[in-house]
Amino acid sequence: MHRLLLLSSLWLLAAPPASTIFQRPTGSPAPPHLQYLLEPLHAAVHTQRGATATLPCVLRALPRNYRVKWSKVEPANYRESIIIITNGLYHKNYGPLSPRVRLRHSHRYDASLTITDVALEDEGRYRCQLVNGLEDESVSLTLHLEGIVFPYQPSNGRYKFNYHEAKRACEQQDSRLATYQQLYKAWTEGLDWCNAGWILDGTVHYPIINSREPCGGRLLLPGVRTYGARDKQKDRFDAFCFTSALQGSQVYFIRGHLNFKEAGQACRNNGAAIAKVGQLYSAWKFSQLDRCDGGWLADGSVRYPITTPRQRCGGLPDPGVRSFGFPSKELRTYGTYCFAGK
Repeated sequence: MHRLLLLSSLWLLAAPPASTIFQRPTGSPAPPHLQYLLEPLHAAVHTQRGATATLPCVLRALPRNYRVKWSKVEPANYRESIIIITNGLYHKNYGPLSPRVRLRHSHRYDASLTITDVALEDEGRYRCQLVNGLEDESVSLTLHLEGIVFPYQPSNGRYKFNYHEAKRACEQQDSRLATYQQLYKAWTEGLDWCNAGWILDGTVHYPIINSREPCGGRLLLPGVRTYGARDKQKDRFDAFCFTSALQGSQVYFIRGHLNFKEAGQACRNNGAAIAKVGQLYSAWKFSQLDRCDGGWLADGSVRYPITTPRQRCGGLPDPGVRSFGFPSKELRTYGTYCFAGK
C-alpha cells in the first residue's frame, strides 16, 4: 500500500519538459482574481550573493489534487525553466538550481521557495503556479541582487567578442552578462560608455549620459541606445558584465614592483588569489576601496579603484575604476590586487 501511494504521488509530480515557453496569447484576458494563492506583499526580494533568500508563495486554502510548480523565466531565451514541483506531501527538484533549492514549508499552506548560496545567475523573475485543473493561477516575484555593471573588452582591443565569447569573458571575471534592466539601472546611476556591448538576451546596446559627436552625435538624446538583436556567432562587440558583492570576501592591495607572474605569486603567498575585474569593481562599489596605485588583475590588465576623485589620482572628476590597459606582463612597475574569498 505504501509503495502504491509513493508511485501515485510521484506520478502527480511528473513534469513537462525542462523548459517551456511562457507567453499569454495576444488579446487573451488578464489572469483571473486569485482564489487560492495570496498576493505577495512585495513583488521583489532583495538579497546578496552567497546569502539565503526566500521567495514567498502562500495558499489561503488547499484545493483537492493540486500541485504547486516553481519556475524561472530565463532572459537569454525567454523560456521558463522548472525548478520544483510539489503536491504538498512530496516534491521533486529540476534543473541546475536543484541542489540549492527547497520548499520552506513552515506550515501546511506554505509553498515558499528557499534558495541557498545565492549566485549571480539566480537573479531574475520567478513564478509560483498553482496547478488545479481549470483553475490554475500564479504569482510572479523578482529576485534582485544589488550589483554593478561594467564594460569589458579583451587585451586585443574593442569589438572582438561574439555573443558566446562575451558571455564566457564575463564569467571568467567573476560576473555574468548584464540584463537590460541592469544596464538601464546602471545608466540611470551614471554609466556613460560609447562602445556597444552584448547583454544577456543577445541584444547590443550602449549607455550615454553626455551626448557627443563620437557617440551618435550631439543631437541624439541621452539614453540606452540599441543595435537590437545581432548574430550571436558573426557579429562582434564588447560586453557589459554584471557582478555583485560576495559575503565574507575581501579585495586588498599589495605594494611592489611586480611583473604579472610575481603579482599572482604574491597573492598566493598570502593565501589569496589575484583579483578578477569583477571582484575589483565589486570592492570599489560595495566596500569603497580607494587607491591611487595601479595593480595587476587576473586578466593581465592593470587598474585602480577611486571613490574620492583627486587631482593626483588621474584628475578625472568622477569616481570609478581606472585602467592602464594591458601592459607587457614582464613589466615590473605595479603592485597587485588580491582576492580572499570566504
